[in-house]
Amino acid sequence: MATDGAAGSGPTARRLVLGAQLRRLREASGISRDEAGYSIRGSGSKISRLELGRVGFKERDVADLLSLYGVTEESEREPFLELVRRSNEPGWWNSYNDLMPSWFQDYVGLEESASRIQTYEIQFVPGLLQTETYARAVASQGRPEAPDAEVDRRVGLRLHRQRLLTQPRAPRLWAVIDEAVLHRPIGGRAVLRAQLEHLLQVTALPTISLQIVPFELGRSAAEGAFTVLRFAEPEIPDIVYLEHLCGALYLDKQEDVEVYSKVSHRLAVDALTPEATRRSLSAALREL
Repeated sequence: MATDGAAGSGPTARRLVLGAQLRRLREASGISRDEAGYSIRGSGSKISRLELGRVGFKERDVADLLSLYGVTEESEREPFLELVRRSNEPGWWNSYNDLMPSWFQDYVGLEESASRIQTYEIQFVPGLLQTETYARAVASQGRPEAPDAEVDRRVGLRLHRQRLLTQPRAPRLWAVIDEAVLHRPIGGRAVLRAQLEHLLQVTALPTISLQIVPFELGRSAAEGAFTVLRFAEPEIPDIVYLEHLCGALYLDKQEDVEVYSKVSHRLAVDALTPEATRRSLSAALREL
């Protein structure tokens, strides 16, 4: 079992890797999901959730499944059981659980484990590129009743997420934003100015690319904001994340991901190049 790729990733990625490995073992053994579920006092749907990494693992369940699949040597079983233990470690975001719905907790865990993040935004600067004051304005917008302490923690969560961009194994971030974002005065002109200056700074990093979809393009190839997460671990499929008012969708079927990959490519072609984007940022700053 190859676990090295997942060893440096977060618990969400480890869960996905473990689920994929167990699915391969089950299929190689010719055992149905229902049969596997029965062996751990569960159902076929429970096995499906485990194999998709949607739920946590119990060490006893994994040990029973390994026995069912013919993995009996201690040296072969231990890497799986160690991955169970590591996948159940709480992520750093656990202390913010009271602020985050469960569907967003999943996203933060996946984001932390991604090797490449492709995102398209039409209203705001992407969260990973926001300044503290801009993030505060976004967190409090439309929520005047929110206590200051809650807003502080929401901003803290966003800033903590940004740490992954400066880690030794930082993911590649490719962001495309609508030109309107540069002119929407979230938090006021001073906040927007600081935000644009920050974008000029961070886009000088080799791991961050930013492109702007100009007004003159008219309608873009995308109908709304989305993010595509790609992973170094071959067991984890690319995932498309779509957020809506009542929750979020996670698309991992190859045909769905392919649609968004094509849209991403079209956006990259239609948008200003990263160099032209930096010039556009400088021009927007002069206007402010």
